[in-house]
Amino acid sequence: MTAKVEIYGTSYCRHCLAARELLELRQINYTEFLIDLMPLERVEMLRRCGRKKVPQILINDIPIGGDEDLMALDASGELARLLS
Repeated sequence: MTAKVEIYGTSYCRHCLAARELLELRQINYTEFLIDLMPLERVEMLRRCGRKKVPQILINDIPIGGDEDLMALDASGELARLLS
């Protein structure tokens, strides 16, 4: 089974860009919700993640936080485990 990775962000946020770059570098497929272009997705992000700050990243429907959290998971090897 392939892990489901989702990211809520904006088209202009540098932290969102950093998260997307890491996912692409690791060749991880993800679904992106750009809340600046799809405003109703902000409500869904708040409901699912409980946070207003972007990016918000979910793996298999579990919120893991933002770009720094994603990078820490990657550095520790935990990201690979979550995705397997």
